[in-house]
Amino acid sequence: MGLKKLAEKVAEYNDRLAQGKVEKIKPDHVRKVRKKLQKKTADLEAEMASTGNEDKKVRLKRKLAIAREHIQRAEWLLDKVK
Repeated sequence: MGLKKLAEKVAEYNDRLAQGKVEKIKPDHVRKVRKKLQKKTADLEAEMASTGNEDKKVRLKRKLAIAREHIQRAEWLLDKVK
């Protein structure tokens, strides 16, 4: 999901929030998730450095890319909910 699609989801969320259908996203919740993602990223980097298996390194690189993308989204969302 690109940032454009994420922006659309935030706009939909804001509409539902105005209608009273959802609770407000708290910045602390976003920070908590971002912190977990950062820890997961560090764990994946350490595991990738310690493994000699090339197939496993490829899988870890894919997981690492996804985790980094999620961190970017969390930071973007944090800016929107402040």
